Amino acid sequence: MLTIKKLTKAHAGRTLFAEAEMVVNWGERIALVGPNGAGKSTLFRMILGQDTPDEGEIVRDEYALVGYLPQEAGDPSDRTVLEIAMSTTPEMGQAIRTITECEAKGDQSSDAYAQAMDTFIAHDGYQLEPKAKRILKGLAFKDEDFHRPAREMSGGWVMRAHLAQLLVAEPDLLMLDEPTNHLDLMSLLWFQRYLKNYPGAILMISHDRDFMDELVEYVYDIESEQLVRYTGNYTTFLQLKEQRYELLLAAWRNQQREIAHIESFIDRFRSVASKAAQVQSRVKQLEKMQRIEKPKQSRKVFKFIFPQPPRSMQRVIELEKVGQSYGEKRIYKNLDLLVERGERIVLVGPNGAGKSTLLKILAGVVPIDEGKRTLGTTTRIGYFSQMRSENLTPNYTVLEEIMKADPELREEEARGILGSFLFRRLDVEKRVEVLSGGEKSRLSLVKFLVNPPNLLLMDEPTTHLDLMSVEALSQALKRYEGTLVFISHDVHFIRSLAEKTLHINQGVLTPYAGGYDYYLEKSGLLDADNAMDL
Repeated sequence: MLTIKKLTKAHAGRTLFAEAEMVVNWGERIALVGPNGAGKSTLFRMILGQDTPDEGEIVRDEYALVGYLPQEAGDPSDRTVLEIAMSTTPEMGQAIRTITECEAKGDQSSDAYAQAMDTFIAHDGYQLEPKAKRILKGLAFKDEDFHRPAREMSGGWVMRAHLAQLLVAEPDLLMLDEPTNHLDLMSLLWFQRYLKNYPGAILMISHDRDFMDELVEYVYDIESEQLVRYTGNYTTFLQLKEQRYELLLAAWRNQQREIAHIESFIDRFRSVASKAAQVQSRVKQLEKMQRIEKPKQSRKVFKFIFPQPPRSMQRVIELEKVGQSYGEKRIYKNLDLLVERGERIVLVGPNGAGKSTLLKILAGVVPIDEGKRTLGTTTRIGYFSQMRSENLTPNYTVLEEIMKADPELREEEARGILGSFLFRRLDVEKRVEVLSGGEKSRLSLVKFLVNPPNLLLMDEPTTHLDLMSVEALSQALKRYEGTLVFISHDVHFIRSLAEKTLHINQGVLTPYAGGYDYYLEKSGLLDADNAMDL
């Protein structure tokens, strides 16, 4: 279906690929991995024809249809959610738009309407509509959302509409760039199950480890300007990559010993006439030798020990009969919740159920309409919201910001922690005011880690983190001795940390006395019969 031959590509003065090769066969599920900046998005653009290789070629089967989901959605214009989902081709999209406009004007007798209906029928429009609605429901759209203009919705919901469009179209090659970023856990579980039965090939970039483990059969790793293929899911890939490194390192060391032995012979007998032929033979042997490059050690998760927070009382925070509304919309009524010392609670539920609102109520950043919020006498709250940059000092450097957060932190240790969250050597000297949104998010996260409160409230903390950074955060929080309440759609992260699950839907809290897998089992979501009704 897709063959990449001897691909060479440089960007911004750096070689990303040098004679790299890759094959995607019909029906394969493949993850493309590599550190940030390795060239994953560049490779996607070249496959899509949006960029060109410096050398080599990319050959696509001329009959294969390719669908692509970018990280960010474009302008939805005035189309409704259902119109986007059913626009499986540009012609179909235009036909649906024309039909909608003509019907709104009562102009069904025009030639434009007749031609649009012909196109609609030729593209199986009447069969596509129920399929589109079923997929939209799987992605958590409600019936009343189908005819809403997408421009009234957030970027995350627009992305879901475009994802639905791809699933309705069923291209032969489905290219996904961080497809889980805008999905809540229920939609993610539905999407994961849907893709397991997807008839085409899938090529994805993802930072969601569990998502890859559940789906992919092969991994292409961007390593030393090459595309190295591994068989298995992401966890298997990590094991095989480490084995490959050990084998390459052993081969390099053996060759270095052989080179040193040959060079020693040459140096020793260079001036001995009787050994001239042997010396010359050794020189030619070195010239012909194909040198093995010293393999680079894979980036390791940075392990650090940060200060532990002061011990809190047993009752960390309590909500009693709390009511909360946004305008006419009632979010909570008579809400009771007790959070006790040392608990690790994940909040789950559909988008819009009130998870972030509950965190804000706990954090005290929104006044409650009614009821009572009681903090333990020694409770100190840290709230890591989706608006990350509010607690940063614009004119400080990245390094100064961290050193200020914990004056006892050594500079070397601060640089190591920052490095594990993607701040390279020169990045730590940047002023906070020039950082991107993702960089500010990561910096705020590091500030929490080096000076943690004893009640940590975190809303999607893994956003903008790569796989190694997520693992570093997970390991840091495992050693955290305070109380943790968090929201996340990263299943691996949840499995690593959650010991209690709180399901939220329509203002009702249902506690489960176990982590994510316990919740799935007890809630019945593991039943195949429920897969399409999540």
